[in-house]
Amino acid sequence: MQALNSSVTWLAQQLQQRPALVLSGAGLSTESGIPDYRSPEALARPREPMRFQEFRSDERARQHYWARSHVGWSHMRRVEPNAGHYAVAELQQAGAASGVLTQNVDGLHQRAGSTDVIELHGSLARVRCLECRQTESMSSFQNRLRELNPGYSEQAAQLNPDGDVELTRDDTRNFRLAACLNCGGVLKTDVVFFGENVPKPIVEQAWRELAAADSLLVLGSSLTVFSGFRFAERAHRDGKPVFIINDGPTRADEFADLKLEGRLGTLLPQLAAEFRTARSTV
Repeated sequence: MQALNSSVTWLAQQLQQRPALVLSGAGLSTESGIPDYRSPEALARPREPMRFQEFRSDERARQHYWARSHVGWSHMRRVEPNAGHYAVAELQQAGAASGVLTQNVDGLHQRAGSTDVIELHGSLARVRCLECRQTESMSSFQNRLRELNPGYSEQAAQLNPDGDVELTRDDTRNFRLAACLNCGGVLKTDVVFFGENVPKPIVEQAWRELAAADSLLVLGSSLTVFSGFRFAERAHRDGKPVFIINDGPTRADEFADLKLEGRLGTLLPQLAAEFRTARSTV
């Protein structure tokens, strides 16, 4: 425990000298009740993600997707930020974090007070029309689905990392879809599906934030997916310190100047407190 506390103190001192771009993943939100992708529990119940081409071309696939999302939304709208999210916001406000780049789509960073968050994989807070590109808030869209499918959202099911739930095809075959209010087109959650690329402006903004940062702080991500790993790889290649806090191994452990393992809801408030102490002694 003493070694861990010393490491947290050292990291706080490093962030005072080298403010970090925060790169967060699903592990930061598990303590809010949203499952992650790589835990033993998640791997024990593998699931096939929705792919973009299937969603776009197959109405039955869209019906199945939106039915699962509709039930999951009744859970997701009650999820609250945890102590780790609030600690990240405090670190950003104090100058220890120069920015926040998240792989999460849950919006919990913003609700905890972080600003100018770059959402690498999009957001569950809105839907977008595939034809006219107009957006609608997810809450408005889900209300329209509720009117078309009264009582459907009351089904009990276990929440998935993407905010949906597991339902069988038989469960969803009579689910009614809502169309774009502007053109009547197909609406899709404004998140990056498998088979889609992260929008180029988002990637360019993320690279600019990394270039401007003095270090990279990875929180709650195994970095298994290349879209996140590449930032750790680039930071290391550019000679920027890479700090990792995660409850388990990551793909970038070999790049880490410091790796802490444990619950982020415990370690991040400790880090924020140590940063306050380090700053007050200057």
